[in-house]
Amino acid sequence: MSRIAIIGAGSVGATFAYSLMISGLAEEIVLIDRNQAKAEAEVMDLNHGQPFVKPLKIWAGSYVDCRVADIVVITAGAKQKPQETRLALVDRNVLIVKDIVTQVTGAGFSGIFLMVSNPVDVLTYFTWKFSGFDRQKVIGSGTVLDSARFRQLLAEHCKVASQSVHAYIIGEHGDSEVPAWSLTNIAGIKMKEFCPLCQNKGCNNREAMNEIFKQVTLAAYKIIEAKGATYYAIGLALVTIVQAILRNENRVMPVSSVLTDFYGISDLALSVPTIVNSAGADKILEVPLAEAEIAALQSSARILKESISAVKA
Repeated sequence: MSRIAIIGAGSVGATFAYSLMISGLAEEIVLIDRNQAKAEAEVMDLNHGQPFVKPLKIWAGSYVDCRVADIVVITAGAKQKPQETRLALVDRNVLIVKDIVTQVTGAGFSGIFLMVSNPVDVLTYFTWKFSGFDRQKVIGSGTVLDSARFRQLLAEHCKVASQSVHAYIIGEHGDSEVPAWSLTNIAGIKMKEFCPLCQNKGCNNREAMNEIFKQVTLAAYKIIEAKGATYYAIGLALVTIVQAILRNENRVMPVSSVLTDFYGISDLALSVPTIVNSAGADKILEVPLAEAEIAALQSSARILKESISAVKA
């Protein structure tokens, strides 16, 4: 019996619960929030859709319900304000996460943590610290969404389906993230070689690449400015991560997990291509990056290290 516990019934938590319900992946979904009335209202709304999906049980529960969960997904925390960076949320959210993780582990949970709240890399690191779990069992959603934005924008520009674009954003889920252009390909064709085949005539390759990456980094800010939060795409991204775990898919995704020695980066959660399966973040793939990308990734790591060092937890 697969059970997913979602902590946080805000926009992201509720949207993920809805996406998960439609997917049919989980037999049980428990929604936990300090605002019990909000959690119960979201559950009532979801349950009214039961006739249209595969049979499952959804309820508003408590930390006790996490004991036998396969995955605990944490979406709770202070929201990012317009023009506020993700790292600015550190002090507010580390204390919230400490309380959540302490209560979840105290209930006897031994599954996999999936951190979604921002700053996701810093909070993934502290979830690992607070839980005492093996590093494989603590995952952050990382740059899975950033990479999806990257793929979609590249697909739109090159006039191909986004499913045919293979590309990663690595490093921080935030302002210091890095586009791994050296790994980017369409049908196995590197971007540099694909450009002459592209239907986008008269395109300046370098300018187009810079503009695409700029749009990736600004996407969340634009959405938050206009409607307060991002939740549809991350809801779908979380379903993909959960599916990889529940179905033991060995899917490669740029999730955030604690690195031990990735291009000299250790004791820090960052997003890099990782094999995700029933063990969690099972294997980090040391992909061949360009020298400039390695330097940018190490710079991203230094920024996150400084943020972690400043936390009193």
